[in-house]
Amino acid sequence: MRMIDTVHKINQLEDHYCHQCLIKKTLRQESKTKAHHYCISKCSVGLQIKQWGNNLQ
Repeated sequence: MRMIDTVHKINQLEDHYCHQCLIKKTLRQESKTKAHHYCISKCSVGLQIKQWGNNLQ
């Protein structure tokens, strides 16, 4: 898959799910680190974004 397609897919996932995420919003009020850790280790969408990002390397 081309790099531009991968970036587009990541942006679509983030726009569709992450911007409206109440869990992320709540955790960010406590700590940005907690929100980031949740997103990359427990959230199914975050894990998918992480996987797509690894394809860019």
